[in-house]
This record gives sequence, structure tokens and C-alpha cells, in this order.
Amino acid sequence: MNERDIMEYDVLVVGGGPSGLSAAIKIKQLARIEKREISVCLVEKGVEIGSHILSGAVVDPIALDELIPDWKEKGAPLKTKVKKDIFNFFSNKKSFTIPQILMPPLMSNKDNYIISLGDLSNWLSKEAENLGVEIYPGFTAQEPLFNDKNELIGILTGDMGRDANGDETNNFVAGIEIHAKYSLIAEGTRGSITKQIENKLSLRNNCDPQKYGLGFKEIWRLNKDNHKSGLVEHSLGWPLEDDTGGGSFVYHYGENLISLGFVVHLDYSNPYLSPFDEFQRFKTHPKIKKLLTGGERISYGARAINEGGVQSWAELVFPGGAFIGCSAGMVNVPRIKGTHNAMKSGILAAETVVDAIKYPNKIKNRMLNKYTEKIKKSWVWSDLYAVRNIKPLISRFGTRIGMLIGGIEMWLASFKINLPWTLSHKKADHETLIDIKKAKPINYPKPDGIYTFDKLNSISLSNIGHEANQPCHLKIINWDIPTNYNYPKFDSPEQRYCPAGVYEIIKDNDTIKLQINSQNCIHCKTCDIKDPKQNINWIPPEGGSGPIYSKM
Repeated sequence: MNERDIMEYDVLVVGGGPSGLSAAIKIKQLARIEKREISVCLVEKGVEIGSHILSGAVVDPIALDELIPDWKEKGAPLKTKVKKDIFNFFSNKKSFTIPQILMPPLMSNKDNYIISLGDLSNWLSKEAENLGVEIYPGFTAQEPLFNDKNELIGILTGDMGRDANGDETNNFVAGIEIHAKYSLIAEGTRGSITKQIENKLSLRNNCDPQKYGLGFKEIWRLNKDNHKSGLVEHSLGWPLEDDTGGGSFVYHYGENLISLGFVVHLDYSNPYLSPFDEFQRFKTHPKIKKLLTGGERISYGARAINEGGVQSWAELVFPGGAFIGCSAGMVNVPRIKGTHNAMKSGILAAETVVDAIKYPNKIKNRMLNKYTEKIKKSWVWSDLYAVRNIKPLISRFGTRIGMLIGGIEMWLASFKINLPWTLSHKKADHETLIDIKKAKPINYPKPDGIYTFDKLNSISLSNIGHEANQPCHLKIINWDIPTNYNYPKFDSPEQRYCPAGVYEIIKDNDTIKLQINSQNCIHCKTCDIKDPKQNINWIPPEGGSGPIYSKM
């Protein structure tokens, strides 16, 4: 076995999104104020910071105001301020605008900005590097490392230069061990390191199952007559049935650009449903089709989103580290926003870590318990606690009634009246599919190549880069399950829930097999979430592999 190099730091941050970068920046800011040296290393699996980031994104700048008060003077990429906010309900032919006066105040986007979250992350990385943070893009966190007390001591990065059989090639470079006094896990929704830590330390024993949505996003350059800079529109309804949660967003920004997105909650029950095709169908609505006429689609991507709320949080801290941002699950579902909470969680974790390093004798078992206390005293908790019942209401009563009851609860919360109960999530998303014999088939129209497209055409806009001769990063635990269970019971839902055409059923006379086109993977993690038997384990491929999103 190759001897591995070891790098030592005070703090390790896993993930180069807004939460991880905010934590790294805050640690260095506090160290500078106290005239102390705290070494910080940040690893990011994308080939560059921001290349794997995908979000709507309308951002509430409240956390950025705290972290870098002079961000405007420093040229942060927040240029398009929201000017108008519209909420619609779609039927298959018409749209009905809900008067703004009826919308709960917390749904307002006043003073928010339409941005590229990838651009913001890239800008934050420059701020972090200027403060002395060591940033290593293209390095995957493959495995958490523990000492004999079950305390996290760091990570092992992935090997590079193995072939498809796992054998070393001439370009082989062994992964390295990165050790740290404390590690902050900021790898985003359904992270592989997060899963391993949660399982090893039983951190999900006292919470509800996490819930997820699959979010799609396309960037279009519109005919200039259709563009309204600063306009934000959201919708519920068609094409989704009432028992399937989800909705859309359209954000106008930049030079005739829009972020066009669609979210499907992954607790849907019909195995015939294809989230990708629901998104394509959404674009055929008269209102959206008119908007897109004369426009050009320039980017495509998809990503899973945490939707469980505070009742689905695992323990936030563990010996040697903490979960921050979407690794913890800090998305406000009705607002479709999590960046402000993610950044704030990084700030609060940074404050806790700096104190722990400064006063090591006050910390037992390397537990950052003050971080959890800080979260629950902050506006992050207020933001998420007020909407904790929205997702369970939609799951129980459907979109229309669930959002109506949820709207009343959000109005009460705006008057500081929080209902005394928290609804639970009854099932994990992988448990919700019904037998194909009881399901209603869905016939999706063929793509027209103008407004709607197929998966392969779409992922060509995701700039995917996977070395062809590398180990498959989609691990099937039991190869009998896809053909002997998923196929007869659900007609192989993996071929529909994947938004990138990774999973394909090959039929040869009387035999069938599952083919994995791993080179298509855009790292959305849906397969890891929705497979009925939890038989697919997503792990990071070789560092730098995957999509290279631009302006997403």
C-alpha cells in the first residue's frame, strides 16, 4: 500500500460553497483581530470554486452584510436588485396571480438580489485566499478519519489516476490525509462524508428523515422585449398533480438573462413520473412559452435540495466537527432560499471553532456544543422554525390545501405567533413509490428542440468532464435489486428520476440489465435519495470530475 502524505491544519473545511467559505473567512477575520495564527484548509471537489454550485438564486444579503459589510465597495457580484415580486398559480392553460397583499411578509423578496451563486462563491474564495485560507479545488473528501475515541480527526482525499477496474495507472497519485483540530462539513445536500459521519456516530437517531426536492435550472437569453430586469416570479400548480409538491421560478437579471427553474419534491408516489419531463412540460405553458419565444437556452443543471426543515436536522455537532449549510439542511422551503442561512451557520461555526482553539480546556470531547446554542439563538432558527410545518402540510394535504394552511401559519408567525406543534415527516422519500400496477401512466410529449429538450441534449450544456477510464462513482450494493425488484415493481424508476440519463435499462430478448452511464452524471444525488431499496451509493468521482457550471 502506498504511504500517504499527511497535512496538518487547525481547521479543515469540506466544501467550497457559501457556508464553507463564510466559515473560512470568519475564522481568519477573527484570528486577525486577535492577532493569532489559525491555519485553515478548504477542499472542494469541483475543478474550481463555483463549478459545482447550482441555485436559483435570489439571495437575501443579510449574512453577507454581517460577514463583509463593505461587499458593495469590494465588487461582490450582486448587481440585480429585485424590483417586482409575483406569485402565480398555473392551470394547464392559464395563470392566476395571487395578490401581493395576501402573501405572508416572509415570502417577500424586497431588498434581495438575483445572482449567480457560482459567481458569489468564486468571489468569496478570493476574499478567503486574501486572508490566508489555503483552498484546494479538485480534491474530493473520500472518507472521514477518526481516532480510537471516535473523534473526527480529518479526511482522506480520493486517489487520482486509477482505471475503470480500480487499478493504478502511470498517472496514479495516492490520496492524502488532511488532519485538523476541527472539521466543518459544508459539502451540500446529501454529501457522502456527511452520510458516513451520520451513520458511524448515529447522529440521525433523534430526528425525522430528511426530505428532498430535485431542482432544475436553465439559463436563457431572452428576446430583449421579453426581459424585465429585477422581476421575480414563482408558481405552483400545473404540470404537477396536486399530490405532488413542487413549483417554478423565473428570475430576470443581467443582460437579457433569466434563471428558469422547476422543483419537484422527491416524495412523489407515481413511479411513471419523470421530474425532468415535468420541467420540460412546464415550459409549454402559454405564459412560459411566450416568455421564451425568440430566446436561447445556454445552460442546464439539476441538484437535490434539502426540504425537511428543523425536524429533519441530524445532530449538528459531533466530536471534532460540525455540519453547516446544506450539510445540516438549512433551506427555507416556501422561500426557496438557503444561502443566507448557510452563510450565517458558517459564521457561527467559525466563532465557535475560534473559541474552542483559544480555550481548549473548556471543550470536552472536542464537542462544539456552543455552535448549536448559537444557531438556536440566531435568526437562522427564527427563519426556519416559522416554516417548519409547510413541507409536512403539503405532504399530508396536497399543494392547494397544504399551502393554504401553511400560508395562515406563516401569517401568524409574522405576528410572532408560533403554533405549539411541529408536524413530523412520516416517510423518507425512497419509501413513497407505489406499485406500478396501481400507478397512472404519464405520456410525455416528445421534445420539440425549441422550448423542450431531451436529457442528452440538456447535459451537453452542463460541461461535464469525467475521465472515461476511471472507477464508477455510482456504487450498486446489490446488483439483483435493479432487475429483480425495481424493474417488476416500479418499472425501473431510476431511468426516470435521474435528470441526466445515467441509468438505462437494456433489454436483450428475455433478459434485462441496468446500464450505468456514469459519464453523464451531474452530481445531483437524486439516485442516492430516491432508490427504493437505498441500493445506490453516490460517492465523489476523481477530483475535478463532473459538471462545470458557468454563471449558475
